[in-house]
Amino acid sequence: MATAAHDLTSNPSAPLIADDGVPLKQKLARTTRRQRIRAFMLTVPLLAFLVITFVFPIGKMLVRSVNNPTVANVLPNFATAIQSWDETSSDYPDEAVFEAFVTDMQAARKVREIGKTVANVGVRVNYEIPGTGSLFKSASRKLAKVEEGPYKEVVLDLHKKWNNPLLWQTLKRVSNENTATFYVAALDRTYDIDGNVVAKKEELQIYVNIFWRTLWLSALITGICLVLAYPVSYLLSVLPLKTSNLLMIMVLLPFWTSLLVRTTAWIAILQSNGIINNILVWANVIGDDSRPQMIYNQTGTIIAMVHILLPFMVLPLFSVMKTIPPSYMRAARSMGGSWAYSFRRIYLPQTLPGVAAGTLLVFILAIGYYITPALVGGQDGLLISNLIAFHVRSSGNWSLAAALGTLLLVVILVLYWLYNKFIGVDNLKFG
Repeated sequence: MATAAHDLTSNPSAPLIADDGVPLKQKLARTTRRQRIRAFMLTVPLLAFLVITFVFPIGKMLVRSVNNPTVANVLPNFATAIQSWDETSSDYPDEAVFEAFVTDMQAARKVREIGKTVANVGVRVNYEIPGTGSLFKSASRKLAKVEEGPYKEVVLDLHKKWNNPLLWQTLKRVSNENTATFYVAALDRTYDIDGNVVAKKEELQIYVNIFWRTLWLSALITGICLVLAYPVSYLLSVLPLKTSNLLMIMVLLPFWTSLLVRTTAWIAILQSNGIINNILVWANVIGDDSRPQMIYNQTGTIIAMVHILLPFMVLPLFSVMKTIPPSYMRAARSMGGSWAYSFRRIYLPQTLPGVAAGTLLVFILAIGYYITPALVGGQDGLLISNLIAFHVRSSGNWSLAAALGTLLLVVILVLYWLYNKFIGVDNLKFG
């Protein structure tokens, strides 16, 4: 540092030089850069974890919701040829398209590669027009013997369903690898004979109604949790430490029990011959022949999910209430304010950050819940997550499941944006 002091004395405008001859500014920049690199390297495992478990699955879901190359993989020449067909000028494609169809069907019959069989094409078209799945299997057997044209007449004579222009319009649409048909289906819409998006018949509309049910039940469950958790959290915050710790253990006790066990326990409690109904009959509150149905419906879903999600509301509220000095309420009361007025003007505003955190946490958990509605919800208590799981595990329509999941993600992001706009995420506090 003697060199730096000497340079400063002889020439005040000269740059500071360290003992090793490197300008002090440059050396500080190097040190800062090394610290930033070291800090970034420490976060690399976390970033990798987020990319692998969060970013990549969501990106895969977004791609899968609009990308389904089934028909293009099985019938590549036909998928390309049919795109040149103008369905507004003729009911059926021209002879070249039918020739490509027959050729690809014969080639696909010889292939035994997973995901590239004629049966997969039938499943894909069946998503759009129910009842057409077996049509392609039988056509594959019959077309295997065809050696020459006219191919158009041969195909149209296979079955009366092949004479439906809507089938060929659907084949043209699903031949595109990238399509919006799954979002159309997720919104209870379909394509008519003119290619326009129209609403499905009322008895076939499923997803929009369940989306609304999911939002309504999630909001109701969040509201019930708030009403129940607020007085409990207040009591925990004002009781002596020894007592409040004991009660907090009772609040946290459900976390030590399996979610499946807690959910199935409600089946034993709420069923027609369960504990609650037996007590009500024993107390002559209801008759033995008028036991209410409290399970396998929305009532069972609400009760079970409130029980499971209640601790997630208690903890944020308690952590905020614990930081509010009791002297505030005593001071307000000593100045003439009633208990209700003092609570509304002094105590309640200070707890709003905890209320905001708890409601946001519980609502987001409720809107995506799966196990509890599946076990106790029945048909009336199912949420959109149960339909997503159905398409992933049972129907095999992963693209529709991805479209439903994407719509659910969009709904959550919109609600989060509204929440941030009117309440402010910066006001959230977990303690």
